[in-house]
Amino acid sequence: MSPATLGHTRVTARALDRLIAAVAADALGVDARTVSIDLADSSGRLAVTVRSPLGVVPLTRVTAEPGIVARTGGSLLERAASAQKQIRIRGTELSGSDISTVTVRLTGIDLQREGRVS
Repeated sequence: MSPATLGHTRVTARALDRLIAAVAADALGVDARTVSIDLADSSGRLAVTVRSPLGVVPLTRVTAEPGIVARTGGSLLERAASAQKQIRIRGTELSGSDISTVTVRLTGIDLQREGRVS
């Protein structure tokens, strides 16, 4: 065995928590500071529970532009389901952990501010 293959790498629970929080924040369209993560063992695999608001466009924009819901990922439930999948896949890719389940608990909404109209 060559010296380059000796040893091992450990990812601390805090580092894994921050990584999954960043992945979840990206998937949910919010700041990572608003995301809370619980990690648990599930028969040797990782079970993730995410508590977070969901980034949404203002209702006035939805009323003025009905197609925006589909363009921004669908209904709240569709977006939460999509985020679950993204968190599981991306979290596994980045951490090397075997993520078995992801539970997303939406705690509120985070209104995305509209850009300036030019």
